[in-house]
Amino acid sequence: MTLRLKFLLFAFLIHGLLLGLTWQVLRQHTVWFIGAEVLLVVSVILTVQLYRDFVRPFQLIAAGTEAIRAKDFSTKFVPVQQREMDQLIDVYNHMIDALRQERITQHEKSFLLEHLIQASPAGILLLDFEGRIESVNPAAARLLRVPAAALVGQLPAALPGDWGVALGSLQPGQPQAVQLSGMQSYRAHASHFIDRGFTRYFIVLEELTQDIIRQEKQAYEKLIRMMSHEVNNSIGAVNSILQSFHYYAPQLTQEDRADFTEALDVSVTRGTHLANFIANFAHLVRLPPPVRRPVDVHELLKSTCRLLQVQSEKRRIRWHWQLTEGPLFVNLDAQQLEQALLNIGKNALEAIGEDGNVWVRTTAQPPTVIIENDGPGIPAEVQRHLFTPFYSTKPDGQGIGLTLIRDILLQHEFAFTLQTEETGRTAFAIRF
Repeated sequence: MTLRLKFLLFAFLIHGLLLGLTWQVLRQHTVWFIGAEVLLVVSVILTVQLYRDFVRPFQLIAAGTEAIRAKDFSTKFVPVQQREMDQLIDVYNHMIDALRQERITQHEKSFLLEHLIQASPAGILLLDFEGRIESVNPAAARLLRVPAAALVGQLPAALPGDWGVALGSLQPGQPQAVQLSGMQSYRAHASHFIDRGFTRYFIVLEELTQDIIRQEKQAYEKLIRMMSHEVNNSIGAVNSILQSFHYYAPQLTQEDRADFTEALDVSVTRGTHLANFIANFAHLVRLPPPVRRPVDVHELLKSTCRLLQVQSEKRRIRWHWQLTEGPLFVNLDAQQLEQALLNIGKNALEAIGEDGNVWVRTTAQPPTVIIENDGPGIPAEVQRHLFTPFYSTKPDGQGIGLTLIRDILLQHEFAFTLQTEETGRTAFAIRF
């Protein structure tokens, strides 16, 4: 039984008794009867007024409770000129204002946080309570090279390639480095937050490639400059002295003269080769900023093929062309990109050896160049070291070819990959 019903029953009972007593007074004294009737009417009026004052707070409390349950913090009550009631209304209105302001603040923070996550250059993977990927920001989809929709619902350990291995063993508070193709380097970091009283995790992926390349280049630039200075000074002086020794050749016997001259020539040649060897490294660290202008990439590709035509014919390697219609103009440094394309073409010929094919494909949207060859694929252990300075699998390789390509393309801010595809072809792709 509700309190309101109890009050009504009590009021009816009291007034019923008063009405009965009034009826008894009527039989004894008329004047008292009239007074009793007046008293009864006043009692009824007071009871009705008391009922209204008594029930209204409960109605307001019910309405306020329903508004809070519906998360409607815009409903407020107007004072009714009753002290106790106005105190209750004032407290309620202050509470609603505080809740509304708190909700606005939370929404603004959530809105800001969501936009920060979406705009962040670091990849962020938000996991659900079961440890599966719940949401992915654009940077994470770009770093993982998987569409965001395909990542949602997966376990981090199930991601393809090295990412799955690294993220599957990732522990909170223990950042882990991830290196792909010997060039792309990342740092993965796991942390947690509390959501509705339960712990949830998220993973932050940071790209370190540019920082590592910058530090790496600063280190070997200093080393190469020092080596180049010392070697060139020494080689120049030694070769000058050796050349001057030819003056003494006529003074030797005929049988000794030929050996003496040959030894001098071999020494000078080896010194020159050493100077050229160091010069190649010095050229790598002195790469100037690109001077960009609109260039037809198709013409650069055809020029590269002409430069490699003699080698291709000797090796019996055929070139196949799949170029998009019309010219493909891109703002770039023609000389630098031609050098990069030439190195890519040479690497393709050397990978094939003999009797093979090179495919050259381009697309306009987005502007892309893909150079493929059907030589042996890149082994997994070599893939990790690609584009690493001074690393080479060739017996006489210096390890600067791919490094030069890397630096040229990075200075142009062109995206690129080198990997063996599922078809068995090894493809170098440049996205302008």
